[in-house]
Parts: sequence; structure tokens; C-alpha cells
Amino acid sequence: MLNLQKVIEIFAHLIYNYTNTHRAASGHGLAGERQTTKSEEKNMKFHIVSDSSCDLGRTEVERLGVSMVSYYVSLEDEVYYREERDIPTHEFYQRMDQTPGVFPKTSMPTVEDYLEMFRPPAAQGLPILCICLNAQFSGSYQSALNAAAELGEEVPGARVEVLDSTLATVLQGMFVEEAAALRDAGCTLEEAVEALKPLPATGRIFFTTSDLDYLRHGGRIGRAAAATGALLKVKPLIGYKDAGLVSDGIAQGRKKSLVRVRELFFRHLKQQEIDLDRYRLATGFGLDREEHAAFAQTIYDGLLELGYDRPEVLHPYQIGVTIGVHTGPTPIGVGLIHRADK
Repeated sequence: MLNLQKVIEIFAHLIYNYTNTHRAASGHGLAGERQTTKSEEKNMKFHIVSDSSCDLGRTEVERLGVSMVSYYVSLEDEVYYREERDIPTHEFYQRMDQTPGVFPKTSMPTVEDYLEMFRPPAAQGLPILCICLNAQFSGSYQSALNAAAELGEEVPGARVEVLDSTLATVLQGMFVEEAAALRDAGCTLEEAVEALKPLPATGRIFFTTSDLDYLRHGGRIGRAAAATGALLKVKPLIGYKDAGLVSDGIAQGRKKSLVRVRELFFRHLKQQEIDLDRYRLATGFGLDREEHAAFAQTIYDGLLELGYDRPEVLHPYQIGVTIGVHTGPTPIGVGLIHRADK
């Protein structure tokens, strides 16, 4: 007999070991959010680079004045596309949805990809803060370190601080946003790094996905187990905390899994006595924007009941390719991370 709890634990382990994770530009720039101006760019004390696993999307990182280094994804052939440069995230998910049984592959950014983004600010004499996906998940961090060392030979005196964010997807995205806020507030690179240090430990995500075929494809459960799980409509509840993925249980059916994600989120707020005025919040999804809109509305309404008007949860991150290849096109969830003390 299939051990359903074991299925979710194995599923979480699969995602934990992914090696190469992301947000749509659509609708994310909220009314009232400041956009970096040209005059501010001239006064910046450091430049920010992030790999595309931050899920901010190309338009959003440009709005923030951040340079993005893309992961690579291959769909039906051996041609690799740069995430958010050669292929938009929504198109990636559409192709996945239209070609069931085809499982994409990802590849990390190269040293040269990082150098391409490091050279322009270094030529201007700007120090660089580079924020990377959790190093346990990918070699992107090492590529950035190698690029920083090579840049030092090309441009003597160039300063690059490479951070292993220990985060992924929406948490990494909010971490990048917080770094940009510190930069815009006039912080030096050293001051920003110090202010950012405590934040990863406060990050938490609650999410779910529908398709066990991607788990089966990874070889972590057999075909029969995946078929049985699908028959029973088992949906995994996954959490992210303390730099890794954890099992938050299971639910029967998609609707119940979304209800449980919401319940887990609000239970966390209550148990930890979280003051949301000191936190960034985000919701994320894969392909189905209408499903996300309904889910996000329940999060927003629940926050209103607690006295917090947080419309940003209605404007989603689109979870990117580096996690999407492991979840399929149906991930959906909510996350939060503490703001920096300025």
C-alpha cells in the first residue's frame, strides 16, 4: 500500500536537490512603489546583480535597477534558452502544458554570463553585490565566485561581494528587493551586506503543486506509486524554511490543498506572533493566473481581517523555470521575509 506521507517527503526531497528556481513582470510593479530614476542611479554606492532564480522577471529587475543573470532551460530538444531573455516564463509554462510527457531540463549560469553583468558597473568603479540562489541547490554561487575572481584580474581593484542567499524563488526575489531598497536609501555595500545578513533566517514559504508525473520522472517514486497518488488526488504541501524544503503534509485534491496552504500561512503568523508591518509578502504561481487570483484574494482578505492592507499579494511572482521543471506548471503559494533594519 502506498505510504502517502512518504510520497510527500520524497517529493520535497526531489525539489530540495534541484540543481538549477522566479517571478513574472506582469502586474508586479505596484502603484506607489518607487522606480529607480536616472539621477538616483548616478548616486548609487553599489550595483546589484542576481541570478534569475529570484523570479522577479526581466521587466521588474530593470525597474529596480538590478542586472539579471539567466538560468538556461531546454524543452523538447537540446537547445537551451536563457530564462526571461530568450523565453518568457509564461511561454515556458505554456509549452509544458501543451506537451505533457515532455520534461524540461535546466542548466546554471556560466562564469562568462556573470562577467557580462559584472564588467559594466566595474568599469564605472561601482562595487557589486551579487545575490545567488541557495548554493545547496545549484552551482550558480560558485560560478559567480569564479567570475568575481576573474574580474579582479581584468579590473584591478574591482569589488564584488557574492552572497549565497540560502533562499529560492519568491524569498530570493524579496531579498533582492530589500537589497535594492537599502541601496536606494544610500547604504554602502558594506552597510547593505550587514543589514541583509539576518533576513534569510526569517524567510518562509507555503506552497503546493498538482502533478506527480514530474516526481515520477525524477525517479524518486515508481510509475505505480505516481499513478496511485494521482488516483487518490494526493497533493503535496511543501514548506521552505532554514535554507531547505520541508514537508508540511498532504491534502486530498487541489481545492483542499490550496485551503491548507492558506491555513498553514495564517497559523504561522499567529504562532510566531509576526508583525507584518516589518515583513515583505508575496504570492506566486505557475501557469493558471485565474486560479492564483482566487487564491491571492483569500490571502488578502485574511490579512485584512488581521488589520493589514497588503495589496501586493494580489500581484504575483511567476515562479520560474528552475523550480518549475520539478513542480510542473501548477505551483502556487505564499511567502514572507523580514525587512532590513535601516
